[in-house]
Amino acid sequence: MMTIARGVALAIALCVAALAQAQQFPARTVSLVVPNPPGGSIDILGRVFAQKLQEMWNVPVIVDNKAGGGTLIGMDYVAKSAPDGHTICMVVTPMVILPALREKMPYDTLKDLAPVTLTGIASIMIAATPGLEANNIPELIALAKKRPGKLTYASPGSGSSMHLAFELLKMETGIDILHVPFKGGAQAYPEVMSGRIDMQLDPAFSIYRHIKAGKMKAIAVTSLRRDPASPEVPAISETLPGFNVVSMNGIVVAGGTPKAIVQRLNADFRKLLAQPEIAKRLVEFGIDPVGNSPEEFEAFIRSEIARWSKVAKAANIKLD
Repeated sequence: MMTIARGVALAIALCVAALAQAQQFPARTVSLVVPNPPGGSIDILGRVFAQKLQEMWNVPVIVDNKAGGGTLIGMDYVAKSAPDGHTICMVVTPMVILPALREKMPYDTLKDLAPVTLTGIASIMIAATPGLEANNIPELIALAKKRPGKLTYASPGSGSSMHLAFELLKMETGIDILHVPFKGGAQAYPEVMSGRIDMQLDPAFSIYRHIKAGKMKAIAVTSLRRDPASPEVPAISETLPGFNVVSMNGIVVAGGTPKAIVQRLNADFRKLLAQPEIAKRLVEFGIDPVGNSPEEFEAFIRSEIARWSKVAKAANIKLD
């Protein structure tokens, strides 16, 4: 009985200590790691988050850009940081794609990074050169089957979410279309506009302005539902029920961070995302605010890694 009583007492003491630790968090300067170069949309959002968190916590929140390796360097840094919540990482879609493409990772995504919350998701759009003999997904499938291996599509790079989204479309429809990777979406736009490449995938908010200008035409968005910013563009799911590919943005900390601190961070980020000013900034970048629980974000990460592992294997896509 004494052993049980001591065990209960220890458990209570640990819970009280964890709660006290969370209430005292943050105790010093917080580093918000952005695994992308300065100046891009993720960096800008990171600085908006940092400013608001600093006001909320009354401690300095410093943005630390650690770009490289397709965001791998920044995530590795956070995975190896002290598990106390004072080093936070903004993560994007490569977090769930890299484990599917690399045989060797410098960290274990599911063990060494603790999910805090999914901050937002963004639509991906398929656009085509104006002269392509297809205006929607059913017509594209028919054209690709009529001309197997002759059509081309561009992406911002091998292993990007745009690349894998189209490979998934190819797998589910049995079509053969050649992938042409670029180092960023901007470099591919002139090639598609001129007709040298037939199609391109890029975030909807980036590519849609070229469609409105008449330089390209929209084929579909890869999200489950139509993008509110371009409601006239159909979703692939209207032809292939259940098809759903989005770009994601989220917050993680080092694995092993006390659950109470993860919950405190989750609550604070959800408060942040509920602010009209923050929601507006996200929408300006084509991102739909989310703000879910750590458990929901973890389930999302696991399901995405499993899905892209299957696609990468079937399409023989590797980065190592």
